[in-house]
Amino acid sequence: MSLFEVINLVLFIAVAGYAFYLFGSVVYRRYMYVRLGKPADFSMDVKKALDEVWINVFGQKKLLKDVKSGIMHVVMFYGFIVIQFGAIDLFIKGLVPGKHLPVPAYPVFTLIQEITTFLVLLATLYAYYRRYIEKLPRLKRGLKSGLVIIFLTSLMASILLSAAFEKVWLGHGSSWDTPISSVLASPFLGWMGADAGQVLFYVFWWIHALVLFSFLVYVPQSKHFHLLVAPLNVFLKRQQPPAKLSLVDFEDESVEEYGVGKIEDFNQKQLIDLYACVECGRCTNVCPAAGTGKLLSPMDLMVKMRDHLTMKGAAITSKTPWVPNFAFAEANQASLRLAGQGEYPVSLIGDVITEKELWACTTCRNCEDACPVMNEHVDKIIDMRRYLVMTEGKMNAEASRTFSNIERQGNPWGINRKDRDKWTADAEVKVPTVKEEKDFEYLFFVGSMGSFDNRSQKISRALVKVLHHAGVKFAILGNKEKNSGDTARRMGNEFLFQQLAADNIALFEKHQVKKIITIDPHAYNTFKNEYPDLGLTAEVYHHTEVLADLIKEGRIKPTKEVNERITYHDSCYLGRYNGVFSAPRYILSQIPGVEVVEMERNRENGMCCGAGGGMMWMEETEGVRVNVARTEQALQVNPTVIGSACPYCLTMLSDGTKAKEVEDQVKTMDVAEILALSLEFDSAAEVADGVH
Repeated sequence: MSLFEVINLVLFIAVAGYAFYLFGSVVYRRYMYVRLGKPADFSMDVKKALDEVWINVFGQKKLLKDVKSGIMHVVMFYGFIVIQFGAIDLFIKGLVPGKHLPVPAYPVFTLIQEITTFLVLLATLYAYYRRYIEKLPRLKRGLKSGLVIIFLTSLMASILLSAAFEKVWLGHGSSWDTPISSVLASPFLGWMGADAGQVLFYVFWWIHALVLFSFLVYVPQSKHFHLLVAPLNVFLKRQQPPAKLSLVDFEDESVEEYGVGKIEDFNQKQLIDLYACVECGRCTNVCPAAGTGKLLSPMDLMVKMRDHLTMKGAAITSKTPWVPNFAFAEANQASLRLAGQGEYPVSLIGDVITEKELWACTTCRNCEDACPVMNEHVDKIIDMRRYLVMTEGKMNAEASRTFSNIERQGNPWGINRKDRDKWTADAEVKVPTVKEEKDFEYLFFVGSMGSFDNRSQKISRALVKVLHHAGVKFAILGNKEKNSGDTARRMGNEFLFQQLAADNIALFEKHQVKKIITIDPHAYNTFKNEYPDLGLTAEVYHHTEVLADLIKEGRIKPTKEVNERITYHDSCYLGRYNGVFSAPRYILSQIPGVEVVEMERNRENGMCCGAGGGMMWMEETEGVRVNVARTEQALQVNPTVIGSACPYCLTMLSDGTKAKEVEDQVKTMDVAEILALSLEFDSAAEVADGVH
C-alpha cells in the first residue's frame, strides 16, 4: 500500500468516525427528549405492525395517493437502498485501487447502480421542479427545504463523475455495464492522462464522501429525521380504533392538571410522531380549517411542537441539540443558558400553539388519513383542549354554554329534557319505548339532533317507518335518553363525557340492551369505540348498516322510482373513523331511478362538513365557512339531491345550499329518507309521511 493510500485511508476513517459519532450523539439526544414524555403503551400485534410497515413503508401506499410525488418518492426510497451498495463499492475502489465489492455478476451490478443513480438524479430534479417551479402550495421553500436537493444532486453527480474519471485513470473504454459514466468519460478519453484522471477521480470521490457524511449528520437534525423515525412510527402505530382518545383517571388524587399543558405531558408515542413528520404538507392540504382560511395548519402544528420539544428537551437534559458544536455555538449556548435557569420560559399553549388553532379543528381526521408516516394530530389537539377546559377553565362563551346545557338538560340547546320524545307524536307509526316493548332487537338511540332538531327529526321518523315496514323490533329510551357525550369529549370536557357515559351504560344495562342503532355517526363512534373502555358490551350499528343488510336479506324492497341525481357526502365519523363507505352507497344503488355521482373529494378523502369536534355549536369567525366550501364541492357535479347519513352533516349542507341560494333546486336528504321514498307502505297515511 502506497503512502498516498495510507494517508487516504486514515483520513477516511477519521472523517467517517467523526461523522458517525456526531450522528449517534444527535440521535441519542433526541431519544432523550422523547423519553421526557409519559410512558406509552407499546403493546401490539407484531404481525399487524409488520403488515403496516410492509404496506406503508415498503409499499408506499399513502404516498402514492399523490401519483406524481408518490412515484418520485418510490424512486428515491428504493434508489437510496440500492445505491448504498454502490457507495460501499465506490469507497472500496478509492481505498483499495483495483478492487471492488465482491458480488456475483459484477457488470450487472454496476449497470443497475448506474441506472438507479441516474433515476434518483432525475427524481431529485423533479423534486426541485415541484417545489420551486411548480410551487405546490403544500411544500415549503427556502434554504432548509432546498438543502436536501443540493445534497442528493451532489451525491448522484459525484457517483457518476467518479465512475467516469475512474475510466480515464485506469484506461477503460466505454462499456455496456456503465452507460452513463461512459458518456460522461468520452470527452476525456484519449487525451487526458491517467494521473489527471486519478486526481479527478479522488476529487469527486472525496466530494461524495464528505457530502454523504455531512448528510448523515444533517438528517437527524432536520425534517429528514423521518428517514429513521417514520418506519419506527409506522411500526408503533396504535392498533386501536382511529383517533381513540385516552381515558383520564379522575380517581387519581395525585393528578393536579388534566390534559396536556406542557410538551412533556404528551406520551412518548405522541412525541415520536413529531420527529416522524415529513413536512410534506399533505395534512394541511386536506384540512378543512386550513383550506377555508383558518389559522390551523396540521403540519405547522406538528413542526412547532417538534421544535419546541427539541429546545425544551435541550434545556431540561442539558444536552445541546445541534452538532458540530463549533457550527452552532450560539444556538447551543442559548439552550444551555435556559438549562441553567432550571425552567423553560416558553408555554406550549399560548407561545407555541395558539388557542385559535386548537379551536379551529373539526376532528375530521383527514390530516391523519393523508399522513404517509401515520402521525396522529387529533388526539394531541384534544389533549390540549382538555388542559384549557379542565385545568385552566378557558373556553369561549359558546363552548361554556354548550357544556352547561348538556349538564342541565342533556342536550346542547338546553331544551327541556321532557321534550326529547316529542318528535314521536308526528311519526306515522308507533314508536315504542323500552318500557312498552320489552322484546326489542335494537335500541334506537335517537341522539340530541334526531330528538330536538326539526330537520333531523324527519330522519328519525323516516327510519322508524322503514324499520317498522321491515318488521324490525326496536324501542327508544324516550325522555330517559341522554346526550352521548361525544360533543363534550371532543371539546375537551372529559369529566362531563365520563359522567354521561356512565349514566348511559347503566341505562343500557338496566334495559338489557344487546344492539344499538343510531342515525348519529358521532354517537355511533363513541358507543362503538370508546364506551367499551367504560364497560359497554352491546353491539353498535349505524342506521345505514342495518338498512343495507335489510335490503340484502330481502326484507326491504325499493320499488318506486326516485328520479334524482344524488351526490353522497361522507360523514367523517362514519367514514374515516369507522370505514363505513359502502353501506350508504349500496342503499342508493338499489333505489330505482337514482343516479349516484361522486364529488371529487369522496370516501377516505371526503371533506368535512364543518360540524365535528364541537364546531356545530360554535361560530366560525375566520375565512370561508367550511360547510359552504363543502357545498360548493357538491354543486360542481350538478346534483338534484345532496345525500348524507348524518344529521350534523345534513344540517350543515342544508345551511350551505341556503347560503348559495340553491335550496329550491338542490335538496338535502338523509339516505333513510331517500329509501323511504322508494318503498310501498301499507297505508295511505304512511305514504304521506313527513319525509316528503
